[in-house]
Amino acid sequence: MAARSEPCLPELVELSSLTVHEFELLVEEEIVAWREQFDWDFKPSADLLRRFLQMRSLSGYALRIDNTVIGYSYYVVEGRKGLIGDFYVRRAYPDASYEMMLLGATVQGVMLVSGVHRIESQLLLLHAPLTQSLPFHRSLKRYDRYFMEVSRSAAQALEPKPLGFRAELVPWTERLSEEIAHLVTYAYRGHVDSEINDQYRTIPGARHFLMNIIQYPGCGRFSPKASIVALDSSSGKVCGVCLASMVSETAGHVTQLCVLPGVRGARLGYELLRNSLERLTALGCRSVSLTVTCSNLEAIRLYESVGFRATSVFPALVWEGF
Repeated sequence: MAARSEPCLPELVELSSLTVHEFELLVEEEIVAWREQFDWDFKPSADLLRRFLQMRSLSGYALRIDNTVIGYSYYVVEGRKGLIGDFYVRRAYPDASYEMMLLGATVQGVMLVSGVHRIESQLLLLHAPLTQSLPFHRSLKRYDRYFMEVSRSAAQALEPKPLGFRAELVPWTERLSEEIAHLVTYAYRGHVDSEINDQYRTIPGARHFLMNIIQYPGCGRFSPKASIVALDSSSGKVCGVCLASMVSETAGHVTQLCVLPGVRGARLGYELLRNSLERLTALGCRSVSLTVTCSNLEAIRLYESVGFRATSVFPALVWEGF
């Protein structure tokens, strides 16, 4: 009787040691995964990924079995913080231990960078069950988040509601960016989302957050036409904002919705969101998505009131104090 062959174990390798050609099947599958799960066009991000792989300038790791790359993760460092960017393991390898091996190596790699004291990541394509124990759990805080979607028909059926104070809704303009950065910082003070993304805590951080949304494809292609700013009619100051992007030719994404604490309950969030959805559907969107922290019940109630429904749950992870 022939001896039973042992399953091949994955090999962990640094991204910089591999060629872009070795990633092609993996990247093409990931493009399909984003499209099928989130109606999201990952191609612009994939093109950037290929470019950085070609330059061998990405920090991170890959899993390889029999010379086939089955998963990868990269990270970037910004001052005292590390950010785990993309993270994906091919569907043919659903064993959670593969993902944990890759995630553990990536987190450890960031921890070893001099001066880094915090690591953030949001893993939308993680296969492992939410009950899975995660690497370096003693330094880890986890915040589960919903991915929510609303259909075109539900968005178009929304009726205007009168505001509880006088405000003007205007299209996004770059000249308001500085005021919007101040708004973001003030609106998220003490909020759970400032625990997930520490850019919300400071004005420079909020500026950087807005720049990433507007200039880079991570959250889709920014749409000035569908992004709305609320100005207090008495002062002319920014009191709310809804920023949106196109994540494919037929799908939009709300990247940011926030209002000043003093005007919450005045239906401003609803009207900002309704106006943005109206513009996104006019641009051809069949659906619009957003993400929200599961414990943010006030926001979830608002989103559900306009027709958003949760389609998946994913973890936002923060390692600190290691």
